[in-house]
Amino acid sequence: MKKRILLILGVVSIMLLLSGCTEVNQPITSESEGFWNRYIVYPLSLLITTVSEALGGSYGLGIIVVTILIRLLILPLMIKQTKSAKAMQALQPELQKLREKYSSKDAQTQQKLQQETMALFQKHGVNPLAGCFPILVQMPILIGFYHAIMRTQEIAKHNFLWFDLGEKDPFFILPIIAGITTFIQQKMMMAGQEANPQMAMMLWIMPIMIVVFAINFPSALSLYWVVGNLFMIAQTYFIKGPDLKAQAAGNSGGAKK
Repeated sequence: MKKRILLILGVVSIMLLLSGCTEVNQPITSESEGFWNRYIVYPLSLLITTVSEALGGSYGLGIIVVTILIRLLILPLMIKQTKSAKAMQALQPELQKLREKYSSKDAQTQQKLQQETMALFQKHGVNPLAGCFPILVQMPILIGFYHAIMRTQEIAKHNFLWFDLGEKDPFFILPIIAGITTFIQQKMMMAGQEANPQMAMMLWIMPIMIVVFAINFPSALSLYWVVGNLFMIAQTYFIKGPDLKAQAAGNSGGAKK
């Protein structure tokens, strides 16, 4: 689990570094150079602009619709990632037994632990890295969409509901909603893993980071986070619904006892 979390954080860090090298403050246009700008950011920017104009020039609605479209596009990857995480979670009791059996830290014992662990994965047809591949595919798309929102000049000129898309939310409503929905989505995704210290830490760190970022970034980006989180909450409910209900029933039964 630690290695997987480190891998995910490493992928995020690399993508942020690469995307940060593309002059995030520079407006994106058809003349923007570089693979990242030309084939990822600009097409997404053009999509937002086209959809917004089709919706009567409402860039707020355009961001909402394009966010949903992108989430639908990567939905198969998210389903695969969720199933992989579920399979890994089911093996945790057996993995814990192996760790206890080979608790010695000498090289020979640790090698035996790795061999037994891989044999367990093969027996159940589980690939421990399968859940990381969807993340590798998603990150360029999601970060590219972030850049498209930040660097499309037309977006900053419009308002939506009570806020200007190019300015911070004056009432901090969107940042708070973004933080709350991030927490709910994380809580649902991590159901059954609360006892893991690393997962429990991520449960609180991510919402706090989102709130801090949302307070300091234009409202257009906060809107994107809120819509994306609401989609993820609905998606997680439909994918993990039976498990969530079973866990809730178990907790309720335990409370009565």
